[in-house]
Amino acid sequence: MSKGVTDMPAPLTAEQKADDRELLLAAAESLIYASGVQAVGMDRIREASGLSLKRIYSMFRTKEDIVVAVLRQRDTRWRADLAAFVARFDDPTQRILAVFDWLRNWFAGNGFRGCAWINIHGELGASAPAVLAEVRAHKAAFRAQITALTESERPEVADAIYLLAEGAIVTAGINGTPEIADVARRAAERLLRTGK
Repeated sequence: MSKGVTDMPAPLTAEQKADDRELLLAAAESLIYASGVQAVGMDRIREASGLSLKRIYSMFRTKEDIVVAVLRQRDTRWRADLAAFVARFDDPTQRILAVFDWLRNWFAGNGFRGCAWINIHGELGASAPAVLAEVRAHKAAFRAQITALTESERPEVADAIYLLAEGAIVTAGINGTPEIADVARRAAERLLRTGK
């Protein structure tokens, strides 16, 4: 008996496509953040996501496309979490300082491996222009977020606060020292108090 048209698999619904994409990006993000881009092959992503390579490649043409999507999704979540945390404070100075409290919590979290964007930039550098653009977009968006929080301060204060935050992120990632956020917070507090 030959197979008929009715034996073909049903087309994927929009909901199933969205679920598969979410599953894939969550698996890829977890693997890449833990091990790095180059150490994670497509077979590991396939295995962790439970999706076939055919299905994965129907969503993303290349591994680089997956990395860009992972970074974009992580950026949205990361900055939204930060914004929600600092929004709990009414005082503008406390909002700025809360950035460093949020960073400390992130640094102390289970599995913290530093900044995903810096890590991936360190691995791929200029060899992956789309990834580089995503890394730069995240850093620009984070800087804009800090600038918005420091709008009542002089522009150079916003720049200094941003650099203190970035320096804390890099140092915590390399040294595994969550308390570096407290050092940066104290420096930010002095800067906000004295303007120097």
